[in-house]
Amino acid sequence: MPRKVDRDYHTVKWGQHFLIDDRIIERILSYADIRPTETILEIGGGTGNLTRKLATKCRKLSVIEADWRLAERLRTIPGVEVIHGDALRIAFPPFDKTVSNLPYQISSQVTFKLLRCPFVCAVLMYQKEFAERMVAAPGTKNYSRLTVCLSYKSQIEVLEHVPSTAFKPRPRVDSTIVKLIPVGPQFDVLDELFFHTFVRALFTQRRKKLKAALAIAAQLLNVQAVDQLIAKLPLRCLQLRPYELPPEKIAALSDEFLKLGRL
Repeated sequence: MPRKVDRDYHTVKWGQHFLIDDRIIERILSYADIRPTETILEIGGGTGNLTRKLATKCRKLSVIEADWRLAERLRTIPGVEVIHGDALRIAFPPFDKTVSNLPYQISSQVTFKLLRCPFVCAVLMYQKEFAERMVAAPGTKNYSRLTVCLSYKSQIEVLEHVPSTAFKPRPRVDSTIVKLIPVGPQFDVLDELFFHTFVRALFTQRRKKLKAALAIAAQLLNVQAVDQLIAKLPLRCLQLRPYELPPEKIAALSDEFLKLGRL
């Protein structure tokens, strides 16, 4: 018999809040449009409210759960492969789609790890503020490094906002269901790894004017002769701030930085 689960312990340690609203669970399943031939990955199975219904829809369901007590409970659900471990440390099994109520604390890291895998689509629950950053437009307060990096190889659709009352224990913030589809590169970069590194460096100074932000990014990346690049940029461009630049422009700056680094 499964041991009693300390739900508060799991919530505090892993940042997980359990979805208890069956109507929302049914809508999540509808958004995912799961076929009987598909393999599904769920990250953070929790108490299994979503897991039980996923298991009836697909050919195979793999669930990653970090808390061994919750993993033990999930193993009682027929047809479910339970992987006990930290989703950030273990290799993901092959999957067609992922449907998950992600722990808030690891949302960003898990999302980028997922995008390194081949899959059809993901239907994921995020903290509302995080989801707003995922789809923010340039020049808005939510436009960030996350927005730029995700725009490179994914299409993101906000499906619906979910009130905190749909969870237990109840979080202090609302959540959002997002559909994420991996796609080919949406713009050209010379080096994908350097692009992500450059974006991180540039957005450490997201509100400084571009001239100052580029100089600081050059120091962080140990890139010399950045004055050569700054001298080539139009004055109106240098007056902008990183959060006002579209992803394609940031990608172009990344390529120029990479060339300087190779001089």
